Amino acid sequence: MKHIRLLLSLSVMTLACLHPGAGLDSPLGEPSGQEYVWYSSEAPAKADQLLDQGQAPGGQTNSSLWIVDSTGKEKRTSQEIPPGSWAKLMLLPTAGGELALYCRYPTGSVDLILKGTVEEGKAYGAWFSGDRKGDYEVWYTMPGSNSSSVLFQVRESQKVMNESMPTMSKGLPAMASYSAAAPVASRSVGFSAGGAKDINNFRENIEQGYLPLPSDVTYEGLFYDYYFDTGALQECRKLFCPSYSYAVSRDPISGEPQYYLSVGLNSGLQDFQRKKLNLVVVLDFSGSMGSPFDQYYYDRFGNKVELKADESGKTKMQIADESVVALLSHLKEGDRFGLVIFSDDAFLVDPLTSVEDKDLERLKRHILEINETYGTNMEVGMEKGTALFDRFQGANKSEYENRIIFLTDAMPNIGETGDLGLFRMLEDNADRGIYTTFIGIGVDFNTELMEAITKIKGANYYSVHSASEFKERMDDEFDYMVTPLVFDLRLNLEAPGYRIEKVYGSPEADEATGELMKVNTLFPSKVEAGQVKGGVILVKLKKLSPEGDVKLKVSYQDRNGVEDSDEAEVQIAEAKPDIYQNGGIRKAVLLSRYVDLLKDWMIDERAAQEKGLKVVPSVTLANGIIIPVELGEWERQSMPLRVSEPYRELFSQFKDYFQREMQAVGDSNLQQEQVILQKLSGFEGPGINGA
Repeated sequence: MKHIRLLLSLSVMTLACLHPGAGLDSPLGEPSGQEYVWYSSEAPAKADQLLDQGQAPGGQTNSSLWIVDSTGKEKRTSQEIPPGSWAKLMLLPTAGGELALYCRYPTGSVDLILKGTVEEGKAYGAWFSGDRKGDYEVWYTMPGSNSSSVLFQVRESQKVMNESMPTMSKGLPAMASYSAAAPVASRSVGFSAGGAKDINNFRENIEQGYLPLPSDVTYEGLFYDYYFDTGALQECRKLFCPSYSYAVSRDPISGEPQYYLSVGLNSGLQDFQRKKLNLVVVLDFSGSMGSPFDQYYYDRFGNKVELKADESGKTKMQIADESVVALLSHLKEGDRFGLVIFSDDAFLVDPLTSVEDKDLERLKRHILEINETYGTNMEVGMEKGTALFDRFQGANKSEYENRIIFLTDAMPNIGETGDLGLFRMLEDNADRGIYTTFIGIGVDFNTELMEAITKIKGANYYSVHSASEFKERMDDEFDYMVTPLVFDLRLNLEAPGYRIEKVYGSPEADEATGELMKVNTLFPSKVEAGQVKGGVILVKLKKLSPEGDVKLKVSYQDRNGVEDSDEAEVQIAEAKPDIYQNGGIRKAVLLSRYVDLLKDWMIDERAAQEKGLKVVPSVTLANGIIIPVELGEWERQSMPLRVSEPYRELFSQFKDYFQREMQAVGDSNLQQEQVILQKLSGFEGPGINGA
């Protein structure tokens, strides 16, 4: 159901706005003793057709607009109605031609609702419905003139009386004009993969004393925390130039040699600039958003916990509201912005219109007043947000980028809670050039769900734990976040002596085969001192024979669908480990092992606790750090942090290895991982006896 429904009616006989329960096809005659009614809870039949209502009353000197009752005889210029109800309008233009109907939302934004051709001397009907409480101003324009305006005061149902009231008049201002300007250029860039853009949820869970889910820490999310030497040996002169490096490195636990190939993500772009943006924010305001950041909304048994935020803390809803306000500062002239909120249903708060036509301060105040309520139906939110793009599908795709930013704690419990509904919607959107960024709110943000759906073309996600942190990240990365540049990257490996065992640094890693690596999307990424933020994808190779020749062919499409390809050969020399061609691949190997060990630990601890068994690590002296196999449910349950004795010993051993490698690659930022390893290796909490 659309937020503003203003449609010229079929006829006086069939489109009366009657009281709930009355037939919508009743004639608009005398009220037969009943009170005049001014709105209906049901949508009028056939209200999407454009027909006139016959001859207009005489004596009209100016184009006018009225709210009319069910009889069509009583009229006024202001009316209170409940959210989602329908009220009828009468349009009395004094001339023929093109008529345009407008609405000013409670946020201050003005949107064009309907266009149509009208004839001189005739009357026309239209319908209005507002989803959210607030004041809505409606008027129409004709060539050379504007009509009078009417005011709908949308209030909660119990506060609205659907009965006859004295006629009132109120003049209101007309709409603003639209304009556009070119975006501002920035410096050169590299690339990073789509999917997760941080592991903040993992870090926050450890800090707050919870055992994270394995999906809380992703390879691409961790890689994006660091800059990498991509191994590029020559200047890139086109959109995308992969570079390749290899390493032979001993597993720090088993000592067995392992073989790696890195793909450096380089770009020849020297004047990166994002396109103008059609941006729709879809904001979760369900009940779970009312919980504070440092506690779960569900306990370890899956029971809902009724909690109140402490006086010094903020709820997820407050942080989400402030994060949306922070996004507004990154929009430029020519961009369009719209806002949808959802719980068990979805509501339009602000239409998708140009930012220069909005009262941004008023909009910000309105956003900060949004409070949580009811359940979570992510599909209805995505559906309503997607619908805002319908009238812009004919826009020049070389000029505009289309993106939905979806802020949620990702805890669906109404509607289709499985992945199929969201997957279908996101895939259909991607095919239409509408891409999605998910912003995860809170420590209980469901990373399993996000990791699955952001494998779709053009998607990425971030975690947020404070509004200030989010603002800082957007100051640095907003333009990159909303601008995918490379799609459908495929790397074919022709190497009789090797096969692909695992891909690190891409959300599509589990789709890799022995010869093919697949990456759906690359986003632009910052370059500092010649190194690219998150600028590598690491391939773990299984050695089959001494033959070291590796032939690589990469193919991809740019954002306009133009295909390109690149070929290269790499000779992996026969030598004793450890060998790294550069510090970039060395850092990538270190971080991939770190994540593997963390995931193995979380999987083993959770499996043992759920079954009441002693923890038996899958990481052994014989096998080393194995490739994790992840399983899980979506609506996550909290579990206290626990590190069994075997894993404390493994973390202690790995910590020494990590320290040596950190010094070797010369990146002091890796110290934040050492802090986590230090905490886990010395943790004295549940599980101390290995149970």
